[in-house]
Amino acid sequence: MTRSQTSNQSSPKEHHNTAALTDPVRFPASASAPVRTKRAFVLLLMTLLLPGSAQLVAGDRKLGRIALRVTFTVWALALLTLALALFNRSLLLVLVTHPVASLVLIVLLLALAAGWALLFVNTFRIIRPVLLAPGMRPIVAVALVLALVIGSGSLSYLAYVLNVGRNAIGSIFANGPALEPVDGRYNFLMMGGDAGDGRTGRRPDSLSVMSVDADTGQSAIISVPRNLQNAQFSEDSPMRRIYPDGYNCGNECLINAINTEVTNEYTDLYPGVADPGAQATMEAVSGSLGITIQAYVVVDMDGFSKLIDAMGGIRIKAGGWVPISGGMLPGSDSRHVKPDGWIPAGEQKLNGFQAQWYSRSRENVDDFARISRQQCVQQAMLKQLDPATLLSKFEAIADAGTKVVESNISSAQLGSFVDLAIKSKSQPVTRLTIGPPDFDAGFSTVPDFNVIHERVQKLLETKPSPKAGAVQEDSLAGVGPSVPGSGPQAGGGPAQAPAQAASAQAAPAQATAETTDDFTPVTTRPDGQPITAAYLNSLYDIQDYATLELLLANNGQCRPL
Repeated sequence: MTRSQTSNQSSPKEHHNTAALTDPVRFPASASAPVRTKRAFVLLLMTLLLPGSAQLVAGDRKLGRIALRVTFTVWALALLTLALALFNRSLLLVLVTHPVASLVLIVLLLALAAGWALLFVNTFRIIRPVLLAPGMRPIVAVALVLALVIGSGSLSYLAYVLNVGRNAIGSIFANGPALEPVDGRYNFLMMGGDAGDGRTGRRPDSLSVMSVDADTGQSAIISVPRNLQNAQFSEDSPMRRIYPDGYNCGNECLINAINTEVTNEYTDLYPGVADPGAQATMEAVSGSLGITIQAYVVVDMDGFSKLIDAMGGIRIKAGGWVPISGGMLPGSDSRHVKPDGWIPAGEQKLNGFQAQWYSRSRENVDDFARISRQQCVQQAMLKQLDPATLLSKFEAIADAGTKVVESNISSAQLGSFVDLAIKSKSQPVTRLTIGPPDFDAGFSTVPDFNVIHERVQKLLETKPSPKAGAVQEDSLAGVGPSVPGSGPQAGGGPAQAPAQAASAQAAPAQATAETTDDFTPVTTRPDGQPITAAYLNSLYDIQDYATLELLLANNGQCRPL
């Protein structure tokens, strides 16, 4: 072999080095313009889909290996999260809502977002934009920004949302010990009211107990009228020493006055309690119903509309027209001037202002019609606050919640209660009102607490029918006549209500009655003409309150859609 022949041959190592230098992925200088453009987009896509892979094949391999380890660890944690969502949702929710665990998660998400952003910057350097055709440089730069927003930006936004939720939870919920179920149930008192002019603390004009089975999520709602007299404090209540025979200081001692009285005069009986008035009211409801209520939630009705608006409104089927009340007639303590507006009967989507008035209005009807509407609004909020709504409107809902809601529920236990609430959505709901349609209209003035305890226990021991989502009522039998149109009885217009009440009295005792789904909204006058806002306003002009009361009698009928 001649020297020239030897010189024309190269060793395998030299061939390898030459091939490496012409590799367009690691050495794009020798590649054509189209190949460089393709390489740029591929590297960006690799960084978006598999962070670290672009560095491994075209840049700093040590950095790429570290980034890939982090990526695979995150993927493993994501799979674990998915497994928890499928098999142990309660634990996952506890981790997400726990103040310490959520803070750790927020920090980790921000660190991952920052690391991912640095990888995108590093990938841009690997691309070497100066080698790209001048027209492709801005396009690749825009693609980089989009990929950065999709990847790192998504993690940053998730951390932001978690922080908003964490702050809201810290503002609304307490730091107390976890609650234990009593007789297999959690019992929560929900109070709605407002401070009002000249009041100290909130006066709860709406009181209802949500009792939830700790295992199945099956729930019952017990509504307590605000004018319940002689309320019994639970045995462990400090107020029982002040009122051992019940809250019986006269006609002014209604259950909704306890909050103000305790706030003004007896806060010393509740050292270390954030809201003594709410705590005392909870103890009064607990003793009056004969059950242990573990926690309360207070909703400021003046800010209630903000929460509804943040949700995007609620959908209901209304049984009758409801006035948006104006002021009182001069010299009258029961008659109003012509309303500022009306909420029609039938299927409606209510904004916050309308929902607030739908819950509060009691003009031309009694308190028990209002209680039924309040129950309906509560159920509509629970039913329609689905995951999609929560995620899409999370910040607005959380911000509104901090302004209108407070609770003594421990923030550390919130996750398990959220899981229980999710279970409840697929269960039928039973309910009982300490007033019409389940008790006589005057029962709250001279209540028989032994009867109340018996009815409450019967309600909680009842196994509801399997119809998912149905709202059922406790039996009307054996207690007293129902006030026509004051509650959510099934049926048509006002003329049918007396027959319904008589039928209910004759019915055999049973745990639950018919569902409220099949009532017919009252949309026509006795002469068959449609009810309109103008017609109702004309009745106010001539002060024909008898006709108004007849046409509005069924406005307590309602169901969420």
